[in-house]
Amino acid sequence: MKLGLIGLGKMGINLAQNMIRNNNEVVGFDLDTKLVEEAATYGAAKSTSLEDMVSQLPSPKIVWVMVPAGKPTDATIDSLAELLNKDDILIDGGNTFWKDSLRHNRLLGEKGIHYFDCGSSGGWRGALNGGNFMIGGDDAATFEVIRPLFEGISLPDGYLYTGKAGSGHYLKMVHNGIEYGMMAAMGEGFEVLDASDFDYDYEAVAKVWNHGSVIRSWLMELIQDAFSKDPKLDAIKGRMHSNGEGQWTVEDAMAHGVPTPVIADAVMTRFRSLQDDTFNGKVVAALRNEFGGHAMDKN
Repeated sequence: MKLGLIGLGKMGINLAQNMIRNNNEVVGFDLDTKLVEEAATYGAAKSTSLEDMVSQLPSPKIVWVMVPAGKPTDATIDSLAELLNKDDILIDGGNTFWKDSLRHNRLLGEKGIHYFDCGSSGGWRGALNGGNFMIGGDDAATFEVIRPLFEGISLPDGYLYTGKAGSGHYLKMVHNGIEYGMMAAMGEGFEVLDASDFDYDYEAVAKVWNHGSVIRSWLMELIQDAFSKDPKLDAIKGRMHSNGEGQWTVEDAMAHGVPTPVIADAVMTRFRSLQDDTFNGKVVAALRNEFGGHAMDKN
């Protein structure tokens, strides 16, 4: 399969390698030409603009957008709406707010362009070695055209076509809300250990908890890795930044009258961490950096 990939940052550059390794042809584009050159070293074809990228694709054209949510995604999709033709396919693999996905679907649908909103999980490691994808889109028959792409780049059972447009990004939003709660509990637990009368080796604690305990998980593996590099996380501030998906989950839960106290408290804790430096915050900040390469504030 030949497709265009827009956005070659920490997720996109790894996704490009995954796609190419699974026998897909990738035409890469990014505003940062150095990233386009890097993608070319992995086998991607280079393009100098959206127009150039689209011109290199066979019909029906398939384009995967992997740029930051909000204005960058809006601008990219607005441009592609003018460049793509009826029956072409656009996949938005970013963390787009699901209501924005509905708007994008309407815009592209008016032109006969098939839109799929794809929630992407697994961080940069998943993008490189086998990701997890939640894909919404109104046309189930058209999804079959791109199903082989997801079969190749996902872990076994690691993708799900979720039905109508918006449902993929909505599912990823709730996934991230759950992630907020899980990381918050881990952060609180390690903060209790840090305040105790005992001198724990946190890397060793995470390691033993991840071998047979009830709370074993990839997140526990990641915090073990973080502690192996910085045993007390002294090098970073306990400020927990966010992309907004936990807050979106709470807002939609409230709109439906669904109580989500754990996720809501995790969102509030992130807000508080921007004012105070806590060990809880250090743990969650380190976790976000480990799985997603998100920025950390250094001491």
